[in-house]
Amino acid sequence: MKSYYQLACLVLAAALGSTMAWALDAGELPRGETEPKGRGQDAIQASPPVDARHYSYAIGMEIGTNFRRDGISLDFDSLLAGLKDALAGAKPRYDQKTCMQALQQLSQQRMTTMTQRNKQYLEENKKAPGVKVTASGLQYKVLKQGTGATPKASDTVSTHYRGTLIDGTEFDSSYARRQPATFPVGGVIPGWTEALKMMKVGDKWQLVIPSELAYGPRGAGDVIGPNSTLIFEIELLGIEGK
Repeated sequence: MKSYYQLACLVLAAALGSTMAWALDAGELPRGETEPKGRGQDAIQASPPVDARHYSYAIGMEIGTNFRRDGISLDFDSLLAGLKDALAGAKPRYDQKTCMQALQQLSQQRMTTMTQRNKQYLEENKKAPGVKVTASGLQYKVLKQGTGATPKASDTVSTHYRGTLIDGTEFDSSYARRQPATFPVGGVIPGWTEALKMMKVGDKWQLVIPSELAYGPRGAGDVIGPNSTLIFEIELLGIEGK
């Protein structure tokens, strides 16, 4: 079991990571660059000065935004007291066991909220124009129709795809790698296997895959959380040997 300190660090790391992603998306931090190219020291000196006020505010905004989005309340006075006590090295107001129980309860509450949000997305999406729902719960929409062969579970296929969470977070993309992905039809998540066995070469579909047809309660990696609904755009480019 993680210590209270480790759990607290994970919460702060998540907030900082989201803040950095927000800055990148906003164009404030060039991706993969440590300084503006071709402008040197003059460009760095021309940048507006930032200090503890700015990153402190940014962290606060990110934490507040995340908790508001999840519908979870915060006791502002307690939050501020915890920050002050930690920075001052003061004795904590609550013992470690109480804090760990509270963080675990918070984690479960957020998990419940995320699960409900994913289920709600599925309910709303299945009503969208052109969306079809299979007996398993897989939702798909044909974006482009192909005329080629349909693969079997034993086939290996070549595809292009982009995967996102319901909030638009991209977790994988063969388009970004500029390289089609090749894999056995029967060797991927159940939602993909089911869809591929219905597609024709040349098809491009949008898939909305319930968590039970994806990674379920275990999630996958750092981005795909437990019980996540996944959204894919997938092109079936070819079947190996055909």
